[in-house]
Amino acid sequence: MKSISYDRFGAAADVLTLSSFDTPEPAAGEVTVRMAFSGVNPSDIKARAGSRPGVLKPPFPQVIPHSDGSGTIEAVGAGVDRDRIGTRVWIWNGQWQRAYGTASTHITLPADQAVALPDGISLETGAILGIPGLTAAEAVFGGGDVAGQTLLVSGGGGTVGYLAVQLAAWAGAKVIATCSARDMDRVKAAGADSVLDYRSDTLAADILAANGGAPVARILEVEFGANVAMNTEVIAPNGTIAAYGSQIEMAPTLPFGPLLFKAATLDIILIYLLPLAERQTRITQLHSALTEGALKCPVAQVYPLEKCAAAHDAVLAGGRAGAILVDCT
Repeated sequence: MKSISYDRFGAAADVLTLSSFDTPEPAAGEVTVRMAFSGVNPSDIKARAGSRPGVLKPPFPQVIPHSDGSGTIEAVGAGVDRDRIGTRVWIWNGQWQRAYGTASTHITLPADQAVALPDGISLETGAILGIPGLTAAEAVFGGGDVAGQTLLVSGGGGTVGYLAVQLAAWAGAKVIATCSARDMDRVKAAGADSVLDYRSDTLAADILAANGGAPVARILEVEFGANVAMNTEVIAPNGTIAAYGSQIEMAPTLPFGPLLFKAATLDIILIYLLPLAERQTRITQLHSALTEGALKCPVAQVYPLEKCAAAHDAVLAGGRAGAILVDCT
């Protein structure tokens, strides 16, 4: 198989190389997928750059990056129904705690991690469902039914936030979203009832005003450390802050007293560790929203496999209106 790999940490152009590997045969319970697209996520950039505290070298001698992707099952191992051969699938946790991820023409992995893609849903969309899609679904639905509740989506212009706005609106929630001025129109079109500039000096007051003066039941937070004080002001008693990111401030100081007297719940989401039963529920919800036409997964740009370093740089640069994919064909 033809793959992108790295054997040391560093800048994408310095460490990512195009190499050939033997395609692993599927063992019992596994499938081999011929990849169509590989999704590039910020976590892939951090892993390749070696930016995680205390991690000094890659966990394997050679790493094929990326956990998300889509393609077609080409072979199955013992115990896997042979009728799955030829099935279009999307992949989750492709490179989580494994050496070989999806930035390749092939991947072999447990059969449960290759999910049949609903009819009519593109392979490009499939490559976005693993981390962005499941994170958005868990952030929206992790506390149960949200119909009739008010949800605040922080960073509604980002890939996860944009999907979350659509999912929350589809589920019957009132959605208040924050984003940059550039993204306001498309976030509004995605289903947000109110869209606010995240740079506002009066953001907490703006959020409360958008909800008729009332606090919000659930906050979906992409920058927990930077926004925890504001979150504390606007969260309702017994409300939940579902945080899936905190890049700006990774060691925040919590206003424990105000959070205590809101009896607020802090739900920290790492989608890699979502238990299988909950994951299957989120997959069902994603598929339902997709097949009902309520969820669109925009793609900003697709790079050929040999230009994977440029794809990493595009994710690192930010400021995009959609996902970055790598064409693995």
